[in-house]
Amino acid sequence: MRVRATLIGAAFLFTTTITGASATMRISDDIGGRIGAYVDQYSQVRNSGERVVIDGACLSACTLVLGIVPRNRICVTRRATLGFHAAWMPGPNGKPVPSAVGTQALWDMYPSHVRQWINARGGLSAKMMFLRGRELMAMYPECRDDDWMR
Repeated sequence: MRVRATLIGAAFLFTTTITGASATMRISDDIGGRIGAYVDQYSQVRNSGERVVIDGACLSACTLVLGIVPRNRICVTRRATLGFHAAWMPGPNGKPVPSAVGTQALWDMYPSHVRQWINARGGLSAKMMFLRGRELMAMYPECRDDDWMR
């Protein structure tokens, strides 16, 4: 009984911490996944007022954070790496099959400065392209302030 009460209390604390306007979501080592799941997750982050710290790999559908969460609520660390590629779906034999609809959905959600960067590198394709370092920090502020790192 005591363990259950502790777990319920911890869950309540976790929930109230995440929903507060000063909460921060940290992204690192996220390899992506289904576009719809990321749209849902980042829409909740946008609506909650949370800030986002990108501190490591944010690949594939994870990069949708850039188009869904307001730019002024995103910062990046020196370890941040964003990876972009065209969307795909598993084919009948399990191998990736390009998805024009999915790629268009990604494209439509990215902000214009990200689309310009992608276009300058040949556009979205099956090959992953990476945005990091100085190029990334020219687009998004570096997370330096303790306020961002909470």
